[in-house]
Amino acid sequence: MPDLRALIAEIPDFPKPGILFRDLLPILADPGAVRQVVEGLTTFARPLAPDVVVGAEARGFLFGPLLAMDLGVGFAPVRKPGKLPGPAHAEAYALEYGESTLELAVDAVRPGARVLLFDDLLATGGTAAASLALIRRAGAEPVGACFVAELRGLAGRAQLGELPVCSLVEYESA
Repeated sequence: MPDLRALIAEIPDFPKPGILFRDLLPILADPGAVRQVVEGLTTFARPLAPDVVVGAEARGFLFGPLLAMDLGVGFAPVRKPGKLPGPAHAEAYALEYGESTLELAVDAVRPGARVLLFDDLLATGGTAAASLALIRRAGAEPVGACFVAELRGLAGRAQLGELPVCSLVEYESA
């Protein structure tokens, strides 16, 4: 079984000085690691019985559709402003190194749907919290959140309330 932590590259001072960026893209070069990620996330998610997986731009698009396919449910993207056709819900939020806005197409998730949130990495929780706000604004019910990696030292889980959370790789410090 591949060592996911060993595959995650550490890039110092990206995207700005003082940030140690954890790059999960090398996992995609190893089919066994991709399968391990999808199986690990599916094991967590299946008992939550989601109707749809929502993945955050951009790296949430890499594993999110695979997870949705494995669960036998649909996938909906949360995107940066201006990337979705038609009307969209919008949510501004703070990143660990800036500010941004996310959007979810108004018709991407039906009211009452059980939604599993996926993103590649949980850090401060800003992206996840904004995505959850969009899911709720659509009238859907978040049932869980899952991540490939988590920076526990940045306390992002606190942004997710009582929602069940899964991270396959955890780092104690940022």
